[in-house]
Amino acid sequence: MKNMKFTIGKKILFSFLILITIFAANAGYSILTINNSDQTIRLNKEVTDPSVNSLNEFRHMVTRSKMLITNWVYIRGNMNDQARLDSLHRYRYPELKSHLKNLSANWEKKQEAQELDSVLASFEVALGNQREDIMNVLNSFEAYEDFMIKSEVEETLVSNILPQLDRVESRLEVLANSKMAEKNKADMEQIASFEQLSLFTIILSLTVIAIAFVVAFVITRSITRPIATIKDVIQKLGQGILPEEKNLKFSRDEIGEMAEAVEKLVSGLRSTSSFAENIGKGNYHAEYSPLSKEDVLGNALIEMRNNLQAVAEEDKRRNWATEGLAKFGEVLRKNNDNINELSDIIISNLVKYVKANQGGLYIINDENEGEHYLEMAACYAWDKKKYVEQKVYKGDGLTGQAWIEKDTIYLTDVPGDYITITSGLGEANPSSILIVPLKINEDVYGIIEIASFNLFADYEIEFVEKIAESIASTLSSVKINERTQKLLEESTELTEQMRAQEEEMRQNMEELQATQEEMERGQQDREAKENIINSTTMMFELNSQFKISLTNANASQILGFAESDLKNMPLDNIVLSREKLSQAKTALENGQAWTGILQLKNKKGEEVLTKISSGKMDDPFDGTVKYLLFASDITEVIETL
Repeated sequence: MKNMKFTIGKKILFSFLILITIFAANAGYSILTINNSDQTIRLNKEVTDPSVNSLNEFRHMVTRSKMLITNWVYIRGNMNDQARLDSLHRYRYPELKSHLKNLSANWEKKQEAQELDSVLASFEVALGNQREDIMNVLNSFEAYEDFMIKSEVEETLVSNILPQLDRVESRLEVLANSKMAEKNKADMEQIASFEQLSLFTIILSLTVIAIAFVVAFVITRSITRPIATIKDVIQKLGQGILPEEKNLKFSRDEIGEMAEAVEKLVSGLRSTSSFAENIGKGNYHAEYSPLSKEDVLGNALIEMRNNLQAVAEEDKRRNWATEGLAKFGEVLRKNNDNINELSDIIISNLVKYVKANQGGLYIINDENEGEHYLEMAACYAWDKKKYVEQKVYKGDGLTGQAWIEKDTIYLTDVPGDYITITSGLGEANPSSILIVPLKINEDVYGIIEIASFNLFADYEIEFVEKIAESIASTLSSVKINERTQKLLEESTELTEQMRAQEEEMRQNMEELQATQEEMERGQQDREAKENIINSTTMMFELNSQFKISLTNANASQILGFAESDLKNMPLDNIVLSREKLSQAKTALENGQAWTGILQLKNKKGEEVLTKISSGKMDDPFDGTVKYLLFASDITEVIETL
């Protein structure tokens, strides 16, 4: 130590090295800040700004698509809007899509690029529905005049296409706002970096000035004042007393005393440095004795050690709770699709994390509206595991009491018959029981019960209560998701049934329409044939007593009777040949067809010679028998012969 000298030359050299180091640090920091700002500016110019503009253009395109497709439906003959919509489908949208895809490839947030792909897909579905359900349907004047087509198209527009476009527009707005926020954030970060650079430069300048003044002052004092002044100061530092400035007389024989004081000071500072190093390493139990009762630095270090020890303990607890919350948050996020698996993972991890020995998780079963109860969803090292199917109602034991009170129950005096912790070496009663309700806003979803040989600290109980809130929130979401999934499956099944029924109905309607068309064709053919028969042949329909029940106009015209006169008239009244009439009746009653010549008489009593074709018919509706007789007037033909 006596041979070590820190000369004025070394002080000057050291001071210049400090200044050079500071300037080099400033230059490096400035270059780094400028490079980062340049990258940010380039990113904003080439990616962020064009992305914001393109997304806004996309939103405008969606809005214009809504307007044009609405005009297509409600304004007939608007060829300009129809051409604009067709151009949007064919040219404008593909160009915008290609531009957005190129931009999104350079986005930092890949989830935003994925969201853009999803929005583009949704918009393409909407465009496809526009073309298929509206543009291809309302493509002619006749289509606009068809009320059914027009109504279906309007319903499709209102209930399907416009809501699809609204959803696309909403999602685009969120995405555009996100990119705008990203742009604003980048601008703010750039401004902040320049402000920080300016502040750093100012502070550095002030520091350099201060160092320059200090160096000049120290060097000046070192040259102009004898070393005797330093001796007195160092002697007081060796006793741990901060010296006060004094006007002392200078002398030239104080170097030895200064060396002795420096040696004592170095010894004291070494002890202090060792103690400070132990504190820095986290060894707060290191021994240290101040240089004296008035040792300000030593006493301050001891007080700092005590404060740091308390802070370290608090940080340890806080970090433990923070890590636990993060760990269970990850567990809850990864296992939120099955309550049973989630419950097993939660209780096993929680028991291990709080270093307990046993644990059980109960969940409220509310499937029956009139009967709510707790049932054990999962347990860890629990001797009640054989009672997993046990139902716990409100007020049953401590678990049911915690359900009613919606508050934590912590026992340190555990009854001997409550529960035992079992291991391969034996069994014993736990030292503490912690029962925490899983609740959100006073709504209880379950109970956690933990048993341990150790007592729980306040921060551990508080941690379990916080975890209970997260578990309750996740259980609520899982229950809702399971119910939603069940409803969705039922809805899907019902939709499939309805689709099948609709398809079957459509096929039936097609078959019915085909049958109806066939019947119409048959009806037309039959009417044509009947018209021919009625205009050339007399037709008589007879009941089972051979009375006329129906006749045609040709028969009424030839015989000279009104149709009302012929109705219910016995056939005998208009037939002259009784013998042939008897033959005809016999054949018809036996179910045989009869053909022959009959002499009829008209209203004037004149003979009308006819050729008869007749047959028997059964009426399936009333079970009666009737006869059908067709007669052709051959009087003129016979007279000609």
